[in-house]
Amino acid sequence: MRYAISECYHILWNYISKQVGVNLKTLINNDWQEVLNSEFDKPYYEKLREFLVEEYNTQTIYPEMHHIYQAFEWTPFSKTKVVILGQDPYHEPNQAIGCSFAVQPGVTIPPSLRNIYKELQDDLGCTPVNHGYLKSWATQGVLLLNSVLTVRRGQANSHKGKGWEQLTDYAIKALSERGKVVFILWGNAAKSKIPLIDQSKNTIISSTHPSPFAARYGFFGSKPFSKANQALLNYNEKEINWQLPERADDEMEEK
Repeated sequence: MRYAISECYHILWNYISKQVGVNLKTLINNDWQEVLNSEFDKPYYEKLREFLVEEYNTQTIYPEMHHIYQAFEWTPFSKTKVVILGQDPYHEPNQAIGCSFAVQPGVTIPPSLRNIYKELQDDLGCTPVNHGYLKSWATQGVLLLNSVLTVRRGQANSHKGKGWEQLTDYAIKALSERGKVVFILWGNAAKSKIPLIDQSKNTIISSTHPSPFAARYGFFGSKPFSKANQALLNYNEKEINWQLPERADDEMEEK
């Protein structure tokens, strides 16, 4: 059965509304719901939701709608110990899963993540794996947060300035206020968030971006992983085991 255009928009509106805030209870099943809930009634978020309805109806958008808030889902607010901040999702097919730098199992590891693995090996001796599924970091308390949570296929930063930054800035400020969080900021876009963070209560580790264009100018040799673990020990928190499982399947099977 074929729907009229108005009916299609109504169906899509209802679905996206559930995914991006109107019925948040069904998506983020942890304490991030309470932390972020006040933002979903604000005018900027209403405009963002309307924009996403149009985008998902007329363009190919990543990640899939049910993965938009995956970073928050995997890493509850009260369990967040480290934040690795990215810009926006990967914009090619079968990559984005709603978490910064991570990709779906079976997908070629992007160049920036390969450089992250190189630095991780040099820093802590962790063996590089052949996948980019970072769930084991997330479930230990590493929030893999992008500043912008959606993107058009093939168009990096295409959803920049549409409202996501206000929401994720709010999340960063909430974590900063809670305190004892290690913020890992790679590149100028991530470092622009420094004013949101109370450095008397939190730790900032920053360098150039791990992309092939910038890694040699400060990322390699920066030892962010050992520094993060030392900061956690200073906060009397358990260190992160940065060694990823050899197979992505091992992470997918974990509850």
